Amino acid sequence: MFSFTQLTLPLIQAPMAGGITTPQLVAAVANHGGVGSFGFAYSTPEKIHTDLVAAQSLTSGPINANFFVFSPVSLPSDQTQVNALHALRSLSVDGVKTLTIPAEPFYPNLIEQLEPVWKARPAILSFHFGLPPDGVIKKAHSLGIAVGISATNLAEALAIELAHADFIVAQGIEAGGHRGQFDWQANDEALSALDLTAQLAKHCRIPIVAAGGIMNGAHIQNALAKGAQAAQMGTAFLCCDESGTPPSYRHYLLHKQDRPTTLTKAFSGRQARGLENTFTRAMRDKPCLPFPIQNTLTGPLRQWAVVQNDAEYQSLWAGMAYAQVRSMSTAALLQKLHDEIDATKQM
Repeated sequence: MFSFTQLTLPLIQAPMAGGITTPQLVAAVANHGGVGSFGFAYSTPEKIHTDLVAAQSLTSGPINANFFVFSPVSLPSDQTQVNALHALRSLSVDGVKTLTIPAEPFYPNLIEQLEPVWKARPAILSFHFGLPPDGVIKKAHSLGIAVGISATNLAEALAIELAHADFIVAQGIEAGGHRGQFDWQANDEALSALDLTAQLAKHCRIPIVAAGGIMNGAHIQNALAKGAQAAQMGTAFLCCDESGTPPSYRHYLLHKQDRPTTLTKAFSGRQARGLENTFTRAMRDKPCLPFPIQNTLTGPLRQWAVVQNDAEYQSLWAGMAYAQVRSMSTAALLQKLHDEIDATKQM
């Protein structure tokens, strides 16, 4: 069974969906002392199998397969659907012309998604948005797979521990991408990664992984000092050579650093942090469909924007400290992190 003590670098490369976490990125992280992660949120079982096999052919290091835990959802009233579609079609770009209200099923079947995981047996299986269905954690353990689950507050963390997961990812408000709240309608405590980590370390017995705003070795050491066993870093890997980040997305991360990040529901129906752009500004406070129906609705627009090399209509998920992102190979970044951790220890 996986243990954080086996890592030469105490980090998990965060799972990021949408093609960012390529087999090459995942394997490179695993080959250089960390945990490489796939974000399989919407992936088909066939794609999951292909990616896991590809990465395992490139590394014998630890791989994490991450999934969303979707809650049952249905379409809202006809008027709400009309309003949400109208809000998008009011954008003056060609990418909105083909948008239509999605039909069921609104999200993938998690049990079917997990079938290739049971065969490939990566070191770690992790979840975002809540606890997996009954029996999943027990089955993972029977196959020697460790289980991690994201938490944004103490109550969620205690539920994760009670479910017999192996570690908790403490997601601070600084983190890029989707907030991992179990109940998206509940009040968000919006704790920083370090504050949340310190709180969970006091009350939980299983290992804590700090996530949010962690971009360098000094940040990793700060997380460890608060009681974390490791740090989870996503934004730091977006401009690595091996990542699947589109060129226009990379350009904004590296050259539009005056842009603030913002939390928005407009892309997916659930709060997620990314760079502010024309889309997030135009859609602020506009009606949208529930998660993940809104995500499917806006999918063609986001894909159009990638093809057009137009980052103003892409979901540019990134953490608050994205201006510290570095463009280099994954191996070079991990060596930098090693060196920075060593330098911090000597101070």
